[in-house]
Amino acid sequence: MRKILITNDDGIDAEGIIRLAETAKEFGEVWVIAPAHQRSAASHCITLREPVEIKEVDFPVEGVKAFACSGTPADCVRVGSLSVMPYKPDVVLSGINYGYNVASDIQYSATCGAAFEASFQGFISIALSENASKCHDITDAYIKELLSEYIDFRPERNQILNINFPTGKVEECKGIKRDLITSEDSFYHDRYKMIEEREDGTKLYMVDGIYNEDAEEGTDFRAVVDKYISVGLVNNIR
Repeated sequence: MRKILITNDDGIDAEGIIRLAETAKEFGEVWVIAPAHQRSAASHCITLREPVEIKEVDFPVEGVKAFACSGTPADCVRVGSLSVMPYKPDVVLSGINYGYNVASDIQYSATCGAAFEASFQGFISIALSENASKCHDITDAYIKELLSEYIDFRPERNQILNINFPTGKVEECKGIKRDLITSEDSFYHDRYKMIEEREDGTKLYMVDGIYNEDAEEGTDFRAVVDKYISVGLVNNIR
């Protein structure tokens, strides 16, 4: 039986990780080791100079052993696979993230950071994300099919499989686009707006991105904008 480790960056109580664990149960023995709190945009950061706290928690999917971790998603993969689990996982699933992880956003994504850590450790590694929406119909309709297709797929080391689901009703989904390349653009063209200037001269800035959907053809970004499920390999920076 496959040993499956699941993590995320939205926190162990996030709806996406619960839905993923429920589906993954059909493919093997599932262990969930996820951050105790929201850790989005932590990228591949790991904890080195302080202890990582692990606590077993009740999880709303029967038969799943679950642990909350004080560290980052990459920490969850490291401590989970190296110490918490009594054996190595066969596959690591990271997600289902609340918000796309496509294009240049991948470099910041802790969902993908955890998946890259899993790949670095030598495990099959899949990152899964969906649009930041309360409608999960497309994801829930296709996720079992995609896990069936890819759960034993082994990319090269330092390479992950990255899957993104568009939002909307099932009939709005145009299908699956595979073997896509990563866009060099982004959903938001970032800028910063000053929100406060204090008497001592300190200035506070807040990111204030400009929304963008002008993505290149044949990319992960273009696919989700056009209501396709995006599947593609992503290489870690070496």
